Amino acid sequence: MELRPYRLPGDVLSRLAAGGGGAEGARHLAAAEDSKHRGLLMALLGLAGTGAVERAFDVLAAVEKRDPAAVEGVLRYPAVGAWANRAVYRLKRGIRDPLEPAQLGAVAAAAAIEAGVACETPVPVRQGRIMLPSLGRITLPGGGSELVTLRVGPGRTVEVGGVRLRAGAAGRPGWEPLHRIGSGRRRLIVDDLDPCRWDPGKVVEGRLSPDELRHWQDCLTAAWRMLTGHHWTVAQEVAAIIPVLVPIKGPARGQDSASDGARFGAVAMSTPPDGRWLAATFAHEVQHAKLGAVLDTVHLVRPEVRTRDERVHYAPWRDDPRPLSGLLHGAYAYLGVAGFWRRQRAHEPDLRPHVEFARWRRSAFEVTGTLLADGGLTPPGEEFVAAMRRTLSAWLDEPVPAAAAAEARRLSAAHREAWTARNGLTG
Repeated sequence: MELRPYRLPGDVLSRLAAGGGGAEGARHLAAAEDSKHRGLLMALLGLAGTGAVERAFDVLAAVEKRDPAAVEGVLRYPAVGAWANRAVYRLKRGIRDPLEPAQLGAVAAAAAIEAGVACETPVPVRQGRIMLPSLGRITLPGGGSELVTLRVGPGRTVEVGGVRLRAGAAGRPGWEPLHRIGSGRRRLIVDDLDPCRWDPGKVVEGRLSPDELRHWQDCLTAAWRMLTGHHWTVAQEVAAIIPVLVPIKGPARGQDSASDGARFGAVAMSTPPDGRWLAATFAHEVQHAKLGAVLDTVHLVRPEVRTRDERVHYAPWRDDPRPLSGLLHGAYAYLGVAGFWRRQRAHEPDLRPHVEFARWRRSAFEVTGTLLADGGLTPPGEEFVAAMRRTLSAWLDEPVPAAAAAEARRLSAAHREAWTARNGLTG
């Protein structure tokens, strides 16, 4: 399997810094993450030193010769990135769990199933379960934890541990496929199975019910109609970057969403209330995903600053102080949020889109000033933030209704006052 070092072209980085990037920028970022995942697998191969990992790697390389796209799709699966990152991290620190690196066999098996390539590969069983990333989960009788041989045959058939099944869309005894929802040609996986999909303490318990899944489907249909109708660049970026939604527990009031640099392509979220919230959340979280991939290729924050523990900066969208790297992520995300409401206000009669646009364009603009004044950015980081600031500066000149501007100022002032009282800091 070929390792592919990657460098973002300068013009693509410039468009990303301004807040966009579109389909072309998204493709470059996805390629950069593919390179990262391949690098992790090469590191795993060198560190694990087991025959099971070597055999699984050979299977993956053989499948790639037959169907590179199948291997690429599985390697880019967010839970695969999280697993590989954790496995390499633990191996470098001398933490040995023979079953953890052997999950490469399940990755190879998933790629072989997608490619229609017959193979045999060792896979780990934990408590009687085998997770095939991007496909689903196999449950074996007995409930043990061990290394077993899995065989992939014609027509997506799988034989393992005395069980024979077809890894198709419909459930069979011993087989649970991942949920898939979609709108038009846009398909998403709703992952409520993979142990590496998110922080175990935050994921929902059990699987989504049919009624819950239908609600997610309805929200996606409405959100995708809104994005493709009014937010074309966001739609292109989401289509190229985000293939997976992960249900997580929500707060006592409202909703929650999150992204993770180790899980590029996944957005974790509590149950969406409606399509508009989901569309705005895509606009928010795709920014986090984009910046995370940029940071994997370009140092925007000085290394000595990235390791500092003190949190001294005010973030208009958080209740807690933020370090410089977190502040950068927030500013880039809310550049996307402001852009979403900037366009959406042309399609809704009420004041809320105007209020959201006025509030977040000003907040993100002020934070770019904090970032540039901190002194912790690298020269490329300063150029990146300066480009963000230019976009936001131009938006500050766009008119909004006086009532919306006043409400935005009131909300911002109330947040700042509450933040200062809570943290005893001035920013």
